[in-house]
Amino acid sequence: MNVLQVSAEIFPLLKTGGLADIAGALPAALNAAGCEVRVLLPGFAPIMADLQSSQVLAELTAPWGERVVLLQGVLGSLGIGAYVIDVPHLYLRPGTPYEDEQRQPYPDNHLRFALLGWMAAQLACGLDTHWPPAVVHSHDWHAALTSAYLAFGPARGRRVASVYTVHNLAYQGVFAPIHFFDLGLPPHAFSVNGLEFHGQLSFMKAGLYYADHITTVSPTYAQEIQTPEQGCGLDGLLRARAHDLSGILNAVDEAVWNPATDALIPHAFETTKPAGKARCKAALQQELGLALAPDAPLFGVVSRLTEQKGLSLVLGVIDDLIARGGQLVVLGTGDTSLEAAFRARAAANPQAVSVRIGYDEAYAHRIFSATDVTLVPSRFEPCGLTQMYGLKYGSLPLVHRVGGLADTVVDCALENLADGTANGFVFHDFTPEALDLAMRRALALYARKSEWHSVRQRAMQQSLGWDTAAAQYVALYRHLLV
Repeated sequence: MNVLQVSAEIFPLLKTGGLADIAGALPAALNAAGCEVRVLLPGFAPIMADLQSSQVLAELTAPWGERVVLLQGVLGSLGIGAYVIDVPHLYLRPGTPYEDEQRQPYPDNHLRFALLGWMAAQLACGLDTHWPPAVVHSHDWHAALTSAYLAFGPARGRRVASVYTVHNLAYQGVFAPIHFFDLGLPPHAFSVNGLEFHGQLSFMKAGLYYADHITTVSPTYAQEIQTPEQGCGLDGLLRARAHDLSGILNAVDEAVWNPATDALIPHAFETTKPAGKARCKAALQQELGLALAPDAPLFGVVSRLTEQKGLSLVLGVIDDLIARGGQLVVLGTGDTSLEAAFRARAAANPQAVSVRIGYDEAYAHRIFSATDVTLVPSRFEPCGLTQMYGLKYGSLPLVHRVGGLADTVVDCALENLADGTANGFVFHDFTPEALDLAMRRALALYARKSEWHSVRQRAMQQSLGWDTAAAQYVALYRHLLV
């Protein structure tokens, strides 16, 4: 079964969040499950640099009249077939894939990512005669117009199924309505039963409305987005499509996230040989200028610094954590006010708090390898990979019970400790007080070394790989093609 995956990012070439990790790991998992996967990506600089054996597959005219080139080749870092849209003035820019160096969205983002969906539809309709896809699987708002272009594309003599995965419903790709006329879609597509969203143009809504099937990245989040609280204004549409909506839990690429083989951490370790974790902790404390205290519980945050991620709650409990002998390491970037607040805490408590603004993949690995607890207090969380990385590295997750966090973390309550299901710490109310109570439970268990080590060992032994998720996706693809 030929599957075309459409996304704006892919690890290890280009990453701003968890989307890239999924886009990088899923093709290999699907290939192992019997599919043949190729990817379609915008021609951002890291992707162009990695493309090998490239040749021009087609030169086409986009709906707004621009001449565009589609390359075909192989991504050397991943060893998978790829189509890359080669339009340098759209994609070869400073900043992130979505924002300039001043963190402002590019004003032509509607064209940059409409082109991604439009090109996916061309491939679905037979642009590459040697490789016709049976399924087109698009990810997040950047690729959401794929399904709309398929719905209004030329008639085809064969069935091509469309799957659209929501990684975070809060990021919707909403643009001024005047931009609709650039897209080349029929006028009636801009309606309540289409792309119109409160008078604006919504890429996300296009994916939700026109895809044959919608998936999201955890079972709990699939239920949550059908409610007004987490539906971001789209809950009515999602409830109407409930029979075409499913949650498939994300997984971990265990070739990348494995403390026994991870070349990015200073000391390898595993459940049967755990000594390396203590050495990783000492190495990070020394690197960051924290007090060299092997018994100090070390908490870690690897996250975007945004309100969604619940970091304001963390600011509310730092003093209590320090007072109880704990330490905190933070890596992230985002809201300038949160960045400044965390920097101030680090400056005031340099032996207990370290903050690094930005993102550094290797440093993130060192944090997971060294910390005792991974903090993920998100207000909402579609799936979350951070808590899974914590589990793999024996850094027990402390999480708010939402989305994929609820699907992956079991609180260390007495009954869960007794039946062997506990693997972290969970709080229900989104308040500093609830987080503080969960933190106190973590500190109490940390003081009981034998129980702590037992829970940590079970957490590290959990199966978090892609086999189960890949099998679910393959079953869905086959169901859609019947």
